[in-house]
Amino acid sequence: MDSTTPRRLPISPYLLALAVCILTTFVCLPLRPLLDVANIVMLFLLAVFLVARLLGRGPAVVAAFLSVGLFDFFFVPPQLSFTVSDAQYLITLAVMLAVGLATTHLTASMGEQTALATRKEGEARELYEVARELAGALTLGQVAEISQRFLERAHRIRSTLFLIHADGELKTVLLPDHPHGAIETGFIRTVIDRGEMLEIDTLAGSGMAALYFPLRTALQVRGVLAVSPLDQDEDALHALRPLLGTLASLMAIAVERLHYVDVAQDTQLQVASERLRNSLLAALSHDLRTPLTALIGTADTLALAKPPLPAAQQEAAEALGEQARAMGKLLTNVLDMAKLQAPHVTLRKEWLPLEEVVGSALRLLGAALANHPLRLNLPTDLPLVEFDAVLLERVLCNLLENAAKYSPAGAAIDVTAEATAPWLTVTVSDRGAGFPAEKDGEPFDPFALFVRGLAESSTPGVGLGLAICKAIVDAHGGTITALPREGGGASVRFTLPLGNPPAIEEERP
Repeated sequence: MDSTTPRRLPISPYLLALAVCILTTFVCLPLRPLLDVANIVMLFLLAVFLVARLLGRGPAVVAAFLSVGLFDFFFVPPQLSFTVSDAQYLITLAVMLAVGLATTHLTASMGEQTALATRKEGEARELYEVARELAGALTLGQVAEISQRFLERAHRIRSTLFLIHADGELKTVLLPDHPHGAIETGFIRTVIDRGEMLEIDTLAGSGMAALYFPLRTALQVRGVLAVSPLDQDEDALHALRPLLGTLASLMAIAVERLHYVDVAQDTQLQVASERLRNSLLAALSHDLRTPLTALIGTADTLALAKPPLPAAQQEAAEALGEQARAMGKLLTNVLDMAKLQAPHVTLRKEWLPLEEVVGSALRLLGAALANHPLRLNLPTDLPLVEFDAVLLERVLCNLLENAAKYSPAGAAIDVTAEATAPWLTVTVSDRGAGFPAEKDGEPFDPFALFVRGLAESSTPGVGLGLAICKAIVDAHGGTITALPREGGGASVRFTLPLGNPPAIEEERP
């Protein structure tokens, strides 16, 4: 039983008040010849005060009226009669009643305030203990267990905790062997949307949760606490609304703390993972590039040796150099793909004309495009586009190199561009084997060997070029697709958002 709950007396307080007044009368009767009437009045007022202090307001009011009647009947002449011979005694009786009632009110009020203060002190102590336990909770299950144990043990209340997960789904924190009231999901959603307590009076006594408290924090509502009485005492439950509201606030703080602990742990793991990733990439780049560079240098030295090597050795040296360069390019693609798949890719965007990056890519691929006529269709009125020039150059180089590698010698390669709000569309087309129709979306998967249109191919490469293009275009907020070309061949089309380019001021002559 709660320490703040008043003890129930086996006898009615009103009967005790009657007994006190009668006892006072019997005590004063032998003293009537010895005491003045005013002193006897004081003894009756003392009895009224004791009744008010010990039994409460109602019994004290009864005691006040009863004391006036007993005093008038036994001590005011003529005695044993309610008739008053002297009008002055009327004033005495009136003052006695007024003082008795005033004493009753003040004493009862003082008792009620004392009881209220005691109850508030008990609630504050309980909340302090709960807050201390919640501060040490390590999981959401412990938060629910602490609150449910406190409410059931101290106040005979069943409770259920609902939490909103990161995906917006509402989930219940259930504990084994714990009673739960019937819950209406619509009420839960209403409390979440409004962020205010909801009281269901019409369902009291039906087993349905009667009060719903939002776990409201500074940023959002984290969940809902639904409570209902175990003893079907709805009045007691409603009287505990301030306590339950404070408990919901403490639970919200605990849930918020655990949320940010998880966020901090995830961030720490992400930082550590990113640091390890960068270290591995740096080590891989250094440890593999160094021997490849030495191998390329050695092959070139052998190929250019004086006097020239025999034909067979010369051919082997040149093949060694070509394979070493191919391995170096493959390593570059793998490292670039790993960097582009990092959680946060930093782009160095600038407003540039597309013609500039196309020209730069063509200069880099001069030898690779020597056997393929190039047809450019770049309108002169193309607007400036915001992109990372180095990365977009890489996209064009990969697409043009793939087109040249998988097209027969002499086949033309087309590069077209078109600006149609809100996108700039660039297409690179060839007359090669094309893409298999049933695998239109897969050429951009890393290591997709089938991008050549053949199950097996002697052409070197592992299919990272298009995967890198997709990663770069996605980072720019665009799209890339592989399409069959009418008349044979393949087309790769990518888009970039046009945005709002800055105005260009014309130079004065």
